[in-house]
Amino acid sequence: MVQHRSILKVADNSGAKTLMVIQARGGSKRKFGYLGEVIKCVVKEASPTGAVRESDMVEAILVRTRKEHRRQDGSYIRFSDNAAVLIDNRKDKNPIGTRIFGPVAREIRDKGFTKITSMAAEVL
Repeated sequence: MVQHRSILKVADNSGAKTLMVIQARGGSKRKFGYLGEVIKCVVKEASPTGAVRESDMVEAILVRTRKEHRRQDGSYIRFSDNAAVLIDNRKDKNPIGTRIFGPVAREIRDKGFTKITSMAAEVL
């Protein structure tokens, strides 16, 4: 669960290093973004040779959150950081980077982001 102005790590090799959340997509009254949802972010820190630059507005999918998420079977999953993967647009759901770092939640695959889960090293 992230909110406006939350700082996220980037879990891919798109060139961005940190992001700041601008908006949780889904309406103007929406306050929080949860695991597996698309959020609007601004790049706060980026490498000079990457595909994205600092102060670029991008869309990202939340792949890890520190706030625990309850699954259908009653178990909970929680990660040690907040992380996102940059995507090109909401319809295609293709990641900008070519590699995904760290574990990814299973809910990402359930929401239709199969390319991200196939590139990830571990799906929890």
